[in-house]
Amino acid sequence: MNNGTVKFFNDSKGYGFIKEDETNKEYFVHANGLIDQISENDQVTFELQEGRKGLNAVNVKLA
Repeated sequence: MNNGTVKFFNDSKGYGFIKEDETNKEYFVHANGLIDQISENDQVTFELQEGRKGLNAVNVKLA
């Protein structure tokens, strides 16, 4: 599991970005990949999965 912070999340559009703590890389997250509801600045854990445009955060839950 990776740890990170929700940098941006748009509830109405159902997507956002998570910044990984260790590498400072940003990953796309879609509402389909959420376990818990998330908001900006939440601390989360997540897994990475190859998507159409690179790695996506999936199985995202509050830390």
